[in-house]
Amino acid sequence: MQRPLEAIRREQGDFIGRGVVVPALSRTKRWPFVPSVKSGDRVSGGEVIGVVAETPRIEHRVLVPPGVSGKVAEIREGSFQVTETIAALDNGTALTLIQKWPVRTPRPFRERLSPTLPFITGQRIFDLLFPVAAGGTAIVPGGFGTGKTVIEQTLAKYAQADIIVYVGCGERGNEMTEVLADFPGLVDPSSGRPLMERTVLVINTSNMPVAAREASIYTGITIAEYYRDMGYRVALMADSTSRWAEALREISSRLEEMPGEEGYPTYLATRLANFYERGGRVACLGSGDRQGSITVVSAISPPGGDFSEPVTQCSMRVAGTLWALDSDLAHRRHFPAINWKRSYSLYMASLEDYYRRMVAPDWADLRKEMMALLQQEEDLQEIVQLVGVDALQDPQRVTLELGRIFRDDFLRQHAFSEVDAACPLDKQYWMLKVIFAYQSLCRDLLKKGRAVEEIFSLPFREELGRMKEIPVLGFTDRAKELMARMDKEREREVE
Repeated sequence: MQRPLEAIRREQGDFIGRGVVVPALSRTKRWPFVPSVKSGDRVSGGEVIGVVAETPRIEHRVLVPPGVSGKVAEIREGSFQVTETIAALDNGTALTLIQKWPVRTPRPFRERLSPTLPFITGQRIFDLLFPVAAGGTAIVPGGFGTGKTVIEQTLAKYAQADIIVYVGCGERGNEMTEVLADFPGLVDPSSGRPLMERTVLVINTSNMPVAAREASIYTGITIAEYYRDMGYRVALMADSTSRWAEALREISSRLEEMPGEEGYPTYLATRLANFYERGGRVACLGSGDRQGSITVVSAISPPGGDFSEPVTQCSMRVAGTLWALDSDLAHRRHFPAINWKRSYSLYMASLEDYYRRMVAPDWADLRKEMMALLQQEEDLQEIVQLVGVDALQDPQRVTLELGRIFRDDFLRQHAFSEVDAACPLDKQYWMLKVIFAYQSLCRDLLKKGRAVEEIFSLPFREELGRMKEIPVLGFTDRAKELMARMDKEREREVE
C-alpha cells in the first residue's frame, strides 16, 4: 500500500503503529536524470522529458503531468532527489521526478486501440484455446487449491510484458510472505536478470484494515497506468478480486447502505466494470506514436467454487476471457487446472489475423479441429462409463486416445519444469502438427487392417508424451523428423 515496510520497521520495530506515515519513495535518495528535451521545446501532458535508470532492466521515462503544457524554460541534467525541480516551464510550472495522482481517477490517454495483438503467456491452453488480447481482461475463478496463485505467478514470470504489477489483495499473510521471499530470487527467462527488476508488488494481507484492502486494487491499476503512459506493456495480476469485493461489502455495511445480492453493495457490478475498463491498449498522450497496454488478469475466489455467486457473474459480464478452474482437475494433479468446457475467449476473431501472419496460416483451423476432437472424446467418455472401452469401434478408440494425448500431453504443463514451464507459439504449433499427423497415421493403418492395439504399441505414442520436454531450440527439426518417420511407417504398410 505504498508503505515501505523496512523504513517503518527502522522507525517503529516489528509492529506498525496506528497513524504511521512514511513516504513511499525515499526523499533522500538521488536518481540520475538524463533529459530528452531542451530549452525552448514545447511540451504537453504525457510528453517524455527525460529518463532515469530505475533498474538495469527498466528505463523510467519522466512524463509531463496530464493537463500541463508550455515551453521548457530550463531543464537540468544530473542526480536529483524526487522532490527537486528538474525542469521549469515558461508559465512558472516546476516539474519534478515525482508525480501524484488520485488512484480512483483513470489516467487520460489519446486514443483506445483495437485488441488485435495477443498477450502471449507461454501456457498452451491459454495461447491456443483461450487467448487474451494485449490490453484485454481475463478472469480466473476457482475454489481453494485449484492453482489461481500459481497461474498468476507463472504469468508474472513468463508472459510477454515489460512491467508486472502484482496485487495481493486480502490474501493470507504466509502466502504473501512467500511471494515477497520468492520473487526477488526468481530469474526473468527473457533477460536472465532478477524478476523483481520489472515487478511492482502491492501487498495487502487479510488482517489489514478493509479500507486499505479496498484501496489496494486502485493503487495497483494506477501504477499500471503510469507505466502504460511511458509506452510499456503492463500486466496487472489481481489476487484476488473476491477479497476486494468483500471489503466493499463490509464498508457498505458500516455506511448502512442498501445491500444487494448476498449482502454486496448494489453498485458492485459498476465498480468491477470501472476497474476492468481501466485496462486496454492505448495511444499515449504526447508526441510520437508511443503505445502502451494494461492486460488485467484477475483471480476470483468464489465460496465453494460456486460460479453463480455475484462477483464471478459480474466479472463474466465484462471480461473478455474466462479461464475457469476445476477442482476435479486439480485433485488429479492436472495443471493448469482449466476446464476447457466452461472457459471461453471473446478475442479469437480479432486475434486470428495475427496468428495467421506471425505463426501459421492454419493455426485457427488446427484450434477448431482440436476443440472438435476434445468434444468427441468427452461424448465417448460417457459411453465408456456405461459399457466399457471394449464396446467402442476402433476409430472411436483412436479418437479417445487422441483426446487423452491432447489433455495429458498438450494442455498439461509443469510449472516447475525448466523446459515445459513456458512454451512459445512456434513450438505449440508444431506440437499440434505432430499430434494430428499421428491421428492421420492411426486412421490410415486402421484402413489397412492393422489392429488398434498394435498401432498404439508403435513408438510414436511414447514419443508424443515426451515431446513437451524437448527444448525449444531444434524442436521444429525434431517434429519434422518424427512426422517423416510416421510417413515411412505408412509407406511400409502400403508395400
